[in-house]
Amino acid sequence: MSFDHGMLVGFAKSYGLFYLLGLSVAVLIYTYWPSNRARFDRAAKSVLNDEDGPWQ
Repeated sequence: MSFDHGMLVGFAKSYGLFYLLGLSVAVLIYTYWPSNRARFDRAAKSVLNDEDGPWQ
């Protein structure tokens, strides 16, 4: 079985699409996982709490 350029491009496009879709789903699951809520809330509030004043 010989691989030509068209076959390789088709393979990369189809499995690349599934890879990116799977990665997107994994990121969304990680983001909305209930045990991560406290970590993300703390990170969102830390930006506001650590500000002392304007730069000089």
